[in-house]
Amino acid sequence: MRRKEREITDLQKIDGIIMACDCCRLGFADENGVYIVPLNFGYEVKGEKRSFYFHGAKEGRKIDLINRTGRAGFELDTSHEVADGETACNYSFLYQSVIGDGTVSIVTDDAEKRAALQLIMEHYSEKSDWSFPDAAVRAVAVFKLEVRELACKEHL
Repeated sequence: MRRKEREITDLQKIDGIIMACDCCRLGFADENGVYIVPLNFGYEVKGEKRSFYFHGAKEGRKIDLINRTGRAGFELDTSHEVADGETACNYSFLYQSVIGDGTVSIVTDDAEKRAALQLIMEHYSEKSDWSFPDAAVRAVAVFKLEVRELACKEHL
């Protein structure tokens, strides 16, 4: 990281920044180029293991790339604010951001799918007692990104 004074290494603080975000962008690459998609997410920490859960259609470029590559990069950001300056060069942008990569796979177990959907809904609603009809669980694709590496920085 070029600006070491902005680096965040405290994992609890990083988890807090992730939870403050409302969008996670996944990035995939293949022979056709780069594909970046913004997604709603749920986040889970178990010991040292960090995972993101997402949901979406069961077909399309994203699903094809997950099945073919099994890898993705991710990016989240929050706390955006423009800091005014006396001159154009003194303006700055304040933010917190997290980037990383990991392995991504389709979740096929119905119990894990329900738990993932619960995490996603809890992230956006702060309610943790949702129920999901069997037909809805079967109709949606749920996929999981297991974090391999991440980096965080802030400029506040």
